[in-house]
Amino acid sequence: MNETILTTLEQYYDTVPRRGGARGEDFGPLTLFVQEGQGWQYYARPALGGADATAADVLEVLERQRELKVPESFEWVAETTPSLRAAVEAAGLHVHAHPLMALDAGAEPLPPHPEVRLLGADDPLLRAAVAVPALAFGEPGTALGTAGPAELAAAVADPGSEERRARVSAMLADGRTTMAAAVRDGLVLCSGQYNPVGDVAEVVGVGTLPTARRQGLALGVTAALVAEARARGARTVFLSAGDEDVARIYARAGFRRVGTALIAEPAAG
Repeated sequence: MNETILTTLEQYYDTVPRRGGARGEDFGPLTLFVQEGQGWQYYARPALGGADATAADVLEVLERQRELKVPESFEWVAETTPSLRAAVEAAGLHVHAHPLMALDAGAEPLPPHPEVRLLGADDPLLRAAVAVPALAFGEPGTALGTAGPAELAAAVADPGSEERRARVSAMLADGRTTMAAAVRDGLVLCSGQYNPVGDVAEVVGVGTLPTARRQGLALGVTAALVAEARARGARTVFLSAGDEDVARIYARAGFRRVGTALIAEPAAG
């Protein structure tokens, strides 16, 4: 069963960057996705049906990423391409692992959270909803953190936040993403998205304002995204959890582990 899901995810991973405006550059066993205009900068990953990559292949892609001044990043699934880890580590990159989880087909839907709703392309809270996950990921984990309403207000006031809002707004308008947020007294406390390709949907960017953690908000946002994805015909819903603690939260929404998502980047510092 996991093998079938992982095959489906490989096709998704190859398709979604192209749908997001990136071109694929061929490096034999690897494909580098390069964003053509404004938007998310993508990664390199194994080519569909390609041979095993060597450290030399990885170094060739790294040289191109440096030439383009894009992130030196590789993403793949450990179980699908087990040999790539040794190649990227030999090329000097650091690898970190994340639980890869898929929604169980028989999972019972969670009851709607009273503070969670879907956001449209013109929602006045969209700018804040886009900013919250960045603050959340700046303080990873599930413990209470320090970033709160003041930090969110500063993030929303940053001029760069308008570009990010406009990008997500365009994606909402043309159906490339769906966003849900937990809102209390006009303040966005948690938000997240799912990105559909055919009947596959990936839940991404679910993050809670660090001072508002441990209130079930991320679970509520995830449940809303799952319900909407299913209502729109998604047959496979999946995500990558930040760590094992976060994975336990997603398990409460009906997700189970199907593999390990790996990300390779230059070592920090």
